[in-house]
Amino acid sequence: MFAAHISDHQPAPELLFALQPEDMLLAYAGYDSDRLRALLIERGTLPVIPNNPTRKRLHPFDTVAYQQRNLIEQVFCRLKDGRRIVTRCDKLAANFASAVANAAVIVWWT
Repeated sequence: MFAAHISDHQPAPELLFALQPEDMLLAYAGYDSDRLRALLIERGTLPVIPNNPTRKRLHPFDTVAYQQRNLIEQVFCRLKDGRRIVTRCDKLAANFASAVANAAVIVWWT
């Protein structure tokens, strides 16, 4: 199977295991799986994931908190307005981080 054909929720547990548990995880419906939800609850994290339209047994989720996810996406879209951020022209991580910081200041300023 090609990497492009793997569902979003399959590599998520491995990636989350490396992070500290948080109070809440906001994710879109591509991360809707019983296995991921159980892992999050076991870690003490509230999963805020809308139900996949094909799901037969629906899970409740906080719709107000999920709407806040849109604000995060808007910030990333604004940061990507800069060509330097999107193309990752910087070779060093420190230079890329400073470019992101500069873009964040410009987004905040405007």
